[in-house]
Formats: sequence, C-alpha cells, structure tokens
Amino acid sequence: MYTVTDPATGELIEQIENATDDQVRDAIARVHRGYLSWRERPVAERAEIVARAGELFAERSDELAAIMTLEMGKRINEGRGEVGIVVDIFSYYAEHGPSLIADEPLKIRGGDAVIRKEPIGALLGVMPWNFPMYQVARFVAPNLVLGNTILLKHASICPRSAVAIEQVLRDAGVPEDAYVNVFASSRQVPSILADPRIVGVSLTGSEQAGISVAAEAGRNLKRCVLELGGSDPLIVLDTDDLDETVNAVATARMRNCGQSCNAPKRIIVVGALYDAFVEKLTARVASFYLPGDPSDPSTKLPPLASVSAADEVFDQVSTAVRQGAVLRTGGHRVEGPGAYLEATVLTDVTPDMDAYRDEIFGPVFLLFPASSDDEAISIANDSPFGLGASVFGTDPARMRAVANRIESGMVYFNKSGGSQADLPFGGIKRSGMGRELGPLGIEEFMNKKSIRL
Repeated sequence: MYTVTDPATGELIEQIENATDDQVRDAIARVHRGYLSWRERPVAERAEIVARAGELFAERSDELAAIMTLEMGKRINEGRGEVGIVVDIFSYYAEHGPSLIADEPLKIRGGDAVIRKEPIGALLGVMPWNFPMYQVARFVAPNLVLGNTILLKHASICPRSAVAIEQVLRDAGVPEDAYVNVFASSRQVPSILADPRIVGVSLTGSEQAGISVAAEAGRNLKRCVLELGGSDPLIVLDTDDLDETVNAVATARMRNCGQSCNAPKRIIVVGALYDAFVEKLTARVASFYLPGDPSDPSTKLPPLASVSAADEVFDQVSTAVRQGAVLRTGGHRVEGPGAYLEATVLTDVTPDMDAYRDEIFGPVFLLFPASSDDEAISIANDSPFGLGASVFGTDPARMRAVANRIESGMVYFNKSGGSQADLPFGGIKRSGMGRELGPLGIEEFMNKKSIRL
C-alpha cells in the first residue's frame, strides 16, 4: 500500500493500492517497447525534451515543494531548493549530454578505433523518500538523454511525488512508454529484475535494501548502481572564525532534518579547539528546539518523515546514552502529534557503542576530539561507510593532505556535502557502488562499444 500521511500531524491523507502482478508485467512490456523507439530518436531531440522537463520543474516549483512537505515533512524552502537542483540536473544533461555520449576516437596499434556510446535498454529505478524529486532526477535525466527508458518504483510514502514527476516528464514530451511510474511493492522487485527486458537497476536507499537489490541484480546478471547509507565525517582542523564554522556545521547537519545520506554525522575536532566547539555547537543546536509546521518558512525544526523514523532515531539516541554517551542537549521525542524529535548533541561516543558505527538518520550530532591530524583521519576512516567527507581549515595544503587519506567517494573543503549537477556523486565501502551526476553519471548504463576501423 502506498500511503500519504502528514508527518506534522499524523493525519492519513490518501492510500493507493499496490500494482497487481499483471500491472507490473504490463509496465515492463511498455518500457521495453518504449526503448525500441526512444533509442532511435536523435540525441538532439532527446536532449531538447529533457531541457523542456527542466523548465517545467522550475515552473511548478511551488507545487512540487508543497507535495514533498505534505508527504515527508520537508521544510517548504528546502523543497523549493530541491526542485532547483532538479532543474540544474535536467539542464546540465540537456546541454552536455550530447557531447558526453558522442563517439570517442581511439588510436590503437596498427590503426584506429572508435568507442561508440550507446544505451542498453529499460532500467528499473528504486527511489527513496528523503529527496523525492532530486534522487529521481539524477537517475532519470542522463539516461533519457542517453536513450535508455525508465520503470520507476518510488518510496511507498511518496506516491504524489511519483505521479507529479511522471506528469512533468509527460508534459515535456517524454513518450508514455519511455518513463513509466509503477506502484510496485518491494515484494515485486525480484520478479522485475528477473525479467530479461529489464537490463539494470539503480537504487538509493538503506544498506539492507541495497544488499537485497544487489543480490537480485547479481543473480540475474544486471548492472546496478547503489547509493546507500553514510556516516560522513567532518574534520575541523582549525578556524579563524569559530562562530561561522559552528554555524556552517549546524546548518549542514540540520538540512532535511538530518535525513541525508551525505550529511556530516560525525564531527571530529582537532586539538584544543574541541571544548569551545562543543560549547558553541550545543548552544546553536539548542536554538532548533521549537518544532513547527514545515509549510511555514520560519520553522526551524520540521518533523521527520514518519513516526517510525522518529522512533528509530530516538531509540538510537537512547541506546547511546544508556551505553555511556553524554547527552549535551536534546534527545527526546517532542510531545504531541507528528514525527518530531529534538535536535541532539552527543559526545564521548566510544567504539564499543552502537552509535559509533551505525548511521543515525535524523537531527543528531556526534562529536569526537582528536589530538592530531593522524588521529582525526583514523577516526574518520573507522567506519563501514564511505560516502562523503568534509575538511574545514585555513591551510589548503594541510586540508588536501588530510583529504587524500580519507576513505570516501567525495570530499568537500570548508563546506559539507551538498550536490551539484556537474560533480560526480557516490561512495565506497558499504555506501554503495557506481556514480551519479557529472560526466560519470551518464556512463553507468552505457554500452561502450569498441569499433575497430
């Protein structure tokens, strides 16, 4: 069942039945049939349609942001910001996609060759609830330009987002069989991947979901891209403005109410700066205490996406405190209806505690002292995840030396996480495999055919 429940009030808004097995099979047939014609459209024509989709996303920004606010509690201004990133992604691939998939000459021994870049077929996308528009865009835009077609299974709490995205693409000129939304259940995903007409899958979601989908993809010899969890480290080497650095860290972690895979979840502070940093960050986080309506732009603390999500984070915080972590501020569920949880700061988290290695998907800060750059790097790398990382400091050479030793797919200087259309996104270790966005994002489901001239 796909269900819309307002996380701010707990009110049940809408329920939609899962697709039947026959409906799923029909959707697979449609996207396969659509591929046979979509791949033959000139790339310039496909790019033009993708560009028009970007324009329509921009025109409908307020409507789309309001849908996300209702479905998963995203603050309205953050929803508008997310749509802005979606517009950038569609615009980027519309502009640069044709050159990124152009034939590539290759000089070889005894002659010449060409690497021809072609689509491979119909793809399955399994999308999450935390960024209902952006996560879809970074998978869909490059593959539509390339010539692949999409069968999209969205998160079960985001059916209105799923319908709205499909309508934008349809209105932009994407054929009905080139992008198909299906309200499939998780139970039906294995059978979709077993169908030979589906040639690849992209999943953004939890580690367990990734393990399940990767196993099915491997069993059926299908390509897969996985963007899973993260417990990103943020290392503060030094600063010439402590207040500004603290504010940047707090703002980054609280974005999307902490429900971001590449949010800075472990804050590592080097040297004598630690105590002052903890004091100022705790005071800053306490300012987020007042919960409010996510549709009100002045709200600082929106709900989490669901009551179950809030309960899970609360249990993780409670377990950490029971195991010996120090609760500096927050840590409690907010009384009343909805999925609200106080913004929280934890210190003295040790390797024997669950919180040391688990991903906490909510407004929770873990702070760690480090006596040196080496110790900071050791703490940063002592994680099963390897999505992103951040390094704050004043010495570029020192920052780069630290960044070079961090085990992650991405590192940012003096900012945390984020995403942009022309910069590849992805991780290593248990954070997944493959890359999205930028020039690499269009290559994951591409046939690079060698033609010996």
